[in-house]
Amino acid sequence: MSARYTGPLLTRETLASMRTAGATGADHWEGSLDLGRRQQRACLRSDCWVWEGQQYPWPESLKDRTIYFWDGAGFAPVAHFGGKLIKLVPTDWQVPTFEIDGIKMLPSAQVSPWEDARQKVELIAPRGRRVLDTCGGLGYFAAWCLQLGAMQVQSFEKNADVLWLRRLNPWSPDPDTADHRERFQLTHADISQAISTLPAASFDAALHDPPRFGIAGELYSQAFYDQLARVLRPGAPLFHYTGSPNRLTSGRDVPGEVLKRLERAGFRCQRKLDGVLGVKDLPRQSGNAAKRGA
Repeated sequence: MSARYTGPLLTRETLASMRTAGATGADHWEGSLDLGRRQQRACLRSDCWVWEGQQYPWPESLKDRTIYFWDGAGFAPVAHFGGKLIKLVPTDWQVPTFEIDGIKMLPSAQVSPWEDARQKVELIAPRGRRVLDTCGGLGYFAAWCLQLGAMQVQSFEKNADVLWLRRLNPWSPDPDTADHRERFQLTHADISQAISTLPAASFDAALHDPPRFGIAGELYSQAFYDQLARVLRPGAPLFHYTGSPNRLTSGRDVPGEVLKRLERAGFRCQRKLDGVLGVKDLPRQSGNAAKRGA
């Protein structure tokens, strides 16, 4: 993985706040240049502004719903186009979401993406557990697993552009920091293929947050759920995000379909939040073994 970006991140609102401070005659501005992680100070001048000893020119204008980083020559959008436009998007909560061809990949309308991830991670009680994070995205699930005491987190992400977004997003956990190096592994791979290489019963919990069914149907298949059951230990919890796509237009109940497939794979399931919470069944004892244990 390439080095993390440590320069300033600008939004249209941040730039407006800085310009307003300058217009009132202030020689400095206080706010966040890392999407709300820290409060910082920048010195304001007529021709530039200065942060952490480096001068930056005033951008002429910034687009709405876009985050900008310093690429060495100017402020560029945190976005890549490689067949699909993938971009980091600011929210009212400061913690960013991301979009692929305009489709928002994380909830942000009613709750912060960060708080949403916390609620879901708490369902699997990660403390002391080895957690499989199947579709890493921006890494908010992994970040909360680490914060809540997971013994180890193994995360997979298929899309190289999403991994690039993570390097610029200060809310994404860095697997190379001293605090995370022994506990967090991030792999650039397609979990639908990589899962068959993972040892059986090697995880104590799992989080599965796939793209919607129409984009990645293989991650909703019975074959994939059978593999999830194989790599999880008996009694291990699994949270599977589903949302409710197409329910209003077609009447299709994707969470209900997921629940049935997971049960066939060997999970006891219930609907929870905007997905399905399952627990891998304990091994069934034979009749004689059950009698001996009675």
